[in-house]
Amino acid sequence: MSKGRIFSGMQPSGKFHLGNYLGALDNWIKLQHEYDCVFSIVDWHALTSSYEDPSKLQENIYDMAIDWLAAGLDPDKNIIFVQSQVKEHAELHLLLSMITPLGWLERVPSYKDKLQQLGAMGKEINTYGFLGYPELMTADIILYKADTVPVGEDQIPHVELTREIARRFNNLYKPIFPEPQAILSKSALLPGIDGRKMSKSYGNDIPYAAPPDELRARVRQMITDPQRVKRTDKGDPAVCTVYTFHKIFNLAETVEIAGQCQSAGIGCVDCKKRLAERMVNSLADIYIKRAELESNPGRVKEILAYGAERARKVAAATMQEVRAAMNL
Repeated sequence: MSKGRIFSGMQPSGKFHLGNYLGALDNWIKLQHEYDCVFSIVDWHALTSSYEDPSKLQENIYDMAIDWLAAGLDPDKNIIFVQSQVKEHAELHLLLSMITPLGWLERVPSYKDKLQQLGAMGKEINTYGFLGYPELMTADIILYKADTVPVGEDQIPHVELTREIARRFNNLYKPIFPEPQAILSKSALLPGIDGRKMSKSYGNDIPYAAPPDELRARVRQMITDPQRVKRTDKGDPAVCTVYTFHKIFNLAETVEIAGQCQSAGIGCVDCKKRLAERMVNSLADIYIKRAELESNPGRVKEILAYGAERARKVAAATMQEVRAAMNL
């Protein structure tokens, strides 16, 4: 039986890497068997910080849809759609903006942080759309009366704001919306091949659904224990990026591998080869599925259209209640 309804979304801001997959998508795959799930490619959110150049937006939306489906999100089990194809998101966002105190939006921790960070990069980001990002997120969630939102720890304040806005609407007009609870994503932290946070901007990422040969090549480039210079030197798995990946993709053999590393029983080259083959096997189904979907773009568009149709039915029913409550 379903425990409740989940809403979650991702901005289509570029191609996935393995860190993105393990950070959120892998968790969604598990949650879809426990909850009634609504998953949205939130393209309007992408415009809040990247409005200057939307030239790749449609390409990014399509790539993200393929990534989701290849990973195992079931379009029959879940509602999967593009945010801008359901105009009720915009309408509810507008109506909620009428009742939300400006100070509530300004106090969101990520607002000033990102304002400074992006401003330092030369971006003009002091816009209503950027300030109102959490308002749109609130509309996304409560439009489907979701009671659960899977997030990272840094997004908990956004969910709390959603609860406050829903509570304010319910008190002002009519108790329509549940106050959603945050559920922390249970995900493994995956470093880049150089040991830093995995990021395309660092050039240290491993592309999601990379072909086997590319995957092997990226593993060969991973840094290991810097103190282990010669093959006969004993290593320290705790400071080795390769071992971190072993704990995620080859958990059953980690004790053995750690012992071999510490006793110099295995060299870094062989350890990397072992990891690469485990990763190739682990990700093979995703790679094959993604290739199949890429060869059938019509099918991907059909899935998104089907998801938008289902989403609109739920959204339209909610907005009918909202308009009646606000005497519109």
